[in-house]
Amino acid sequence: MVARDGDGWIDCDCGNRHWGKNGAAGLLIIRDGSVLMQHRAPWVHNGDTWGIPGGARDSHESVTEGAIREAIEETGIDPHYVTPLSIFEDDHGNWRYDTVIAQGSAELVAHEVNDESHEVRWIAIDEVDSQLLHPSFGATWPDVRKLIATLLS
Repeated sequence: MVARDGDGWIDCDCGNRHWGKNGAAGLLIIRDGSVLMQHRAPWVHNGDTWGIPGGARDSHESVTEGAIREAIEETGIDPHYVTPLSIFEDDHGNWRYDTVIAQGSAELVAHEVNDESHEVRWIAIDEVDSQLLHPSFGATWPDVRKLIATLLS
């Protein structure tokens, strides 16, 4: 078993505190005009908000490997039904969050796997803004949405 060395807090150059000693990554899966979103449990950091499955990357993982591992842990997806398309980078200097944008096939199934998720649901791209979004996800969503539009055109 490979050691998990990414868990821990880091103070970034922007003056914020983030989870993930080696940065963090999330998986934004798109399918049929919707994205797979996770309603975070109230007890987690920035809880009771909507975002995407993700978390701390370990030092030996690529961005995509970390994002997919986290999505498996949090939503139980089968990675064989996911095709990575692009990566959006939110760079904070000494820390960054990478959003791996991927296409999900019709066979992809996701559900709450552990107590970090209150709910996992497909939400129409046009309705994402109406959710109470995780602050960091909400800040990057307009740029991520533009990238999605480019990828789907």
